[in-house]
Amino acid sequence: MGFVSTILGLWGFGVGISLGLVIGYYMFIYFQPTDVKHPVIRPLVEQDSKTLQRLLPEIPPWVKNPDYDRLDWLNKFIESMWPYLDKAICKTVRTIAKPIIAEQIPKYKIDSVEFEVLSLGTLPPTFPGMKVYVTDEKELIMEPSVKWAGNPNITIAVKAFGLRATVQVVDLQVFASPRITLKPLVPTFPCFAKMCVSLMEKPHVDFGLKLLGADAMSIPGLYRFVQELIKDQVANMYLWPKALEVQIMDPQNAMKKPVGILNVKVLRAMKLKKKDLLGASDPYVKVKLTEDKLPSKKTIVKHSNLNPEWNEEFHMVVKDPQSQALELSVYDWDQVGKHEKMGMNVIPLKELAPDEPKTMTLNLLKNMDPNDVQNEKPRGQLVVEVVYKPFTEEQVPDDIEDPNEVQKAPDGTPAGGGLLVIIIHEAVDVEGKHHTNPYARLLFRGEERKTKHVKKNRDPRWEEEFTFTLEEPPTSDRIYVEVISASSRMGLLHPKETLGYVNINLSDVVSNKRINEKYHLIDSKNGRIQIELQWRTSS
Repeated sequence: MGFVSTILGLWGFGVGISLGLVIGYYMFIYFQPTDVKHPVIRPLVEQDSKTLQRLLPEIPPWVKNPDYDRLDWLNKFIESMWPYLDKAICKTVRTIAKPIIAEQIPKYKIDSVEFEVLSLGTLPPTFPGMKVYVTDEKELIMEPSVKWAGNPNITIAVKAFGLRATVQVVDLQVFASPRITLKPLVPTFPCFAKMCVSLMEKPHVDFGLKLLGADAMSIPGLYRFVQELIKDQVANMYLWPKALEVQIMDPQNAMKKPVGILNVKVLRAMKLKKKDLLGASDPYVKVKLTEDKLPSKKTIVKHSNLNPEWNEEFHMVVKDPQSQALELSVYDWDQVGKHEKMGMNVIPLKELAPDEPKTMTLNLLKNMDPNDVQNEKPRGQLVVEVVYKPFTEEQVPDDIEDPNEVQKAPDGTPAGGGLLVIIIHEAVDVEGKHHTNPYARLLFRGEERKTKHVKKNRDPRWEEEFTFTLEEPPTSDRIYVEVISASSRMGLLHPKETLGYVNINLSDVVSNKRINEKYHLIDSKNGRIQIELQWRTSS
């Protein structure tokens, strides 16, 4: 019986499996569920803008907005330079953070905080696009879009109360839209005096945090709390109109106008000391004005000569004779390696009488420290002839009015309000299909204003000003400016044609008092319009 039952069991198993597969296949084919519907397929051109942004969230900004420019060249450059930028940035971070940490840790009774590992990883940030504001002011405004999904390895070791703990930051993601303003632009390298960085919206920050090797972000509620805390703290500090200001140079010194010319004639040197093992020294002289960013001027090299004669003249622009000084340094030229400094000295310009040539014999010193005993050692002498020639009143340019200054509102302006001034300067590259006789139409709070018509011109210039007296600042208002071409011929066929338009938010002009920019015209291939906005108040 046991054998027969085994055979019957195997046969029943095989028949059951076969029947189950056949019945399941039959039900799958012929019994469709009634609650499942076929998806509706629509072309992309029929979708609205919100649906498209949801379907394609990673569309570069230069595709969605004509004001943004592509930065493929910058992304390729950063990708190639990233291994070196990584090391340079990490070295700078260590240098800056070390004194700050040393100053702060005693407050919290911490023994030490140091970077155990600091690397930004192998994935560089990318710039999908950048918007540049073209203004007539002495400033440059840029709004890059920054995305960084990196794999950094940042490990910080903390020692306190005899214990040691490590915190590791991994898988960092930062998406931000900063506004970088370089102002004022000055004729001294790096050509701007201050850099201001603001955030136009709250940044997206996401990262992993390991504490003692364990994933701290897996604690319920901690991940969202930390993420929102960082967003709020960064936004409170740097969300526009607040800004991080980095002073590059003193704008007053950078904008100082020339007041005279210093003529320097390097005559000769005497009794220089031998610097080379074989043969005499090969001296040359560097000439430079202090507080001047221009590179030093140099004489020719006099080979194997300890009493060289140059008789070379240099002309240098003076901006502040009371604080500037002429710095003269003698170097020994070497074909291989660094040129060795043989000595130096300075001549304060305030000691020079105007328009009087003066021949001076200077003792060469190691440095300008009067307490350094090394300066007592003889190093030779340098003979120069100098004359300071100040400009006459006719030669000095008159003071130029500050272009950023905004006039005050006239008497009778509401105390809490002001005067909104809109100046439509010009448009460029506007062209109609049937005619190009452009004029600008301005709409603000239901009021309509128009400029004059310019016939047959793709680059019309209007220079027309419109004013609106307001009871309160227009922080939430917008203006609508449209460029229209009107037919110069009588008839009903194509009497008017829109060449482009732009909507401008007025919150910026209330904060900055004055904005002068060129805007890309929407629905125009290459058209742009320059509009100046001013918010004048009585105070």
